[in-house]
Amino acid sequence: MASPKKKSTRLTPPHFGAHMSMAGGYERAVHSAKEIGFTTTQLFVKSNNQWRAATLTDDHISAFRSALATTGITTPVAHNSYLINLASPDDALWNKSIDAMTVEVERAEALGIGELVAHPGAHTGSGEAAGVARIVLALDEIHRRTRGVSVIIDLETTAGQGSCLGADFAHFGQILAGVAEPERLGVCGDTCHVFAAGYALGTKEEYDSTMAALEAAIGIGRVRVWHLNDSQKPLGSRVDRHAGIGLGCLGIEPFRHMVNDARWRGIPLILETPKGTKDGESLDSINLRTLKSLLID
Repeated sequence: MASPKKKSTRLTPPHFGAHMSMAGGYERAVHSAKEIGFTTTQLFVKSNNQWRAATLTDDHISAFRSALATTGITTPVAHNSYLINLASPDDALWNKSIDAMTVEVERAEALGIGELVAHPGAHTGSGEAAGVARIVLALDEIHRRTRGVSVIIDLETTAGQGSCLGADFAHFGQILAGVAEPERLGVCGDTCHVFAAGYALGTKEEYDSTMAALEAAIGIGRVRVWHLNDSQKPLGSRVDRHAGIGLGCLGIEPFRHMVNDARWRGIPLILETPKGTKDGESLDSINLRTLKSLLID
């Protein structure tokens, strides 16, 4: 299975961003990211907890694209709705999820967003093999419906809560091997999820071992986005609870490894850490400063 070729990015500064609210207009996510000092951002392209999608107008699209042009924010990332379950054995929910995911791809394309992060799905009792097979069929149908679209669907690593697939790197290899158009797929790594799933990242040896496992399963070139999140829960807990950088069970060292790994230079490194303020400063700003303080070069 061939991986997309990636340019050398050794001298490229890390491309930090955060998930930002689209309340008040999609362009607000872009301007909010710029105000913090990010160079990229992530946002929902529709309400994340409703099936219905409000009409995406030409004005919405123009305002978003204009915001990208004026701020210099690049390679924005979309995240799909949490309601979507492409692994569901229930035909009604599965078909509804395919319909909704198709809409997400089309909206991302219209806005000029090239990366769409999606949780693989939960098998809800049908078993891992059956769940993976359903994901493959769903993705093939979504790809069939969106011919000519440039958006890449980036399947996200998960903590493995319940019957969620994606906690084992092998799941991604199986999906990529099964779909008809693997070139239209990527992977989004999440440090909290990887850690909660049981992959250690603390020492350099542990970090290298985990990345070697990722390489063996899918090829490092498939990783197009990272979510940088600490974890409230310990290694192997299989519980997805994010914490601020260096404030959870991961600690600071995994993030030092991440930001100084040349393989991740040039791709979006997105914070999904808790929002709020501390001493009048946004937590996003504090987390960004922490990440930058870890840079060696």
